[in-house]
Amino acid sequence: MSQTLPADALRGKTALVTGSSRGIGADTVRYFAQAGADVVVNYRNKAPRAEKLAGQLRELGVQALVIGADLTDQSSVEGMFAQVREAFGHLDILVLNASGGMESGMAEDYALRLNRDAQVRVLEAAVPLMPRGARVVFVTSHQAHFIRTTPTMPEYEQVALSKRAGEDALRERIPMLDERGIEFVVVSGDMIEGTITATLLERVNPGAIASRREDAGRLYNVAEFAAEVALAAVDPVPAEHLRLVGETGSFVAE
Repeated sequence: MSQTLPADALRGKTALVTGSSRGIGADTVRYFAQAGADVVVNYRNKAPRAEKLAGQLRELGVQALVIGADLTDQSSVEGMFAQVREAFGHLDILVLNASGGMESGMAEDYALRLNRDAQVRVLEAAVPLMPRGARVVFVTSHQAHFIRTTPTMPEYEQVALSKRAGEDALRERIPMLDERGIEFVVVSGDMIEGTITATLLERVNPGAIASRREDAGRLYNVAEFAAEVALAAVDPVPAEHLRLVGETGSFVAE
C-alpha cells in the first residue's frame, strides 16, 4: 500500500474510522497511522481481525485503540466515545465509513437504521470530543449520492436510498458543525473492486460489477479509494462539501 499523507502529517491527532477492521475502513485507518495519527479501530463482531490490524498499526509507533460497538445501539455508541475520551481526550478526525443493508438475516429496516440513524447517532456522540478544525468524513457511493436522478441496480436500490437519507441527515447538521468550527465532507465513489458490497451484488446479480467496470472504464480498488478518503480528511473542503472519486459521466447531477 502506498502512503497518501506525509509522514508525521497527523502526529498528535486522533482519528476514528467506523467499520475499520477490514476493507476501505482498514486501509483508511492504516493511512492515518502511517501519517502519525493515533487511531481507533472500530468493529462490530470481528474482534480478532480488529486486534490483528491494531497490532500492525502499533508497530508504526502510534497508539491504536480497538473498540467493538453496534452503531445502531445508542448505549453502545456512547460507550465507544467514553473509551475514546478516556484514552485520548479528543477526536480530530471522524470517518463515517461503516454501512450495510445487503446482509442476510437482518430486519427489514436495518439498512435505514445503519445508514441513516446510526450515522447521525455517531456524529452527535463524537461532536463533544471534536475541537475547532476537526473534520468529519462521510463515505458513500455514486449509486447512493445520485439515486434521485440516476437509477441503480434493483438489488442495491434500498441500500442506496438509505445511504442518501444518511447523507441528507448529516448535511442538515452542517450549520451546527460550522458553529463549532468542525468541517464536513462527503466522499462519493463508484463501485469499488474487492468490497463486501461488490461481492454481495455479484452474488445476487452475476456480472453486475463487470458491467459497471465496462461503463466506467475502470473501478477503484479498496486501497485506492481508501487513499481518497484519507486525503479528504486533510485536504481543503471542496464546494458543496463533496469529493467525487472516479467516473461520474454515467450519473445525472442533481
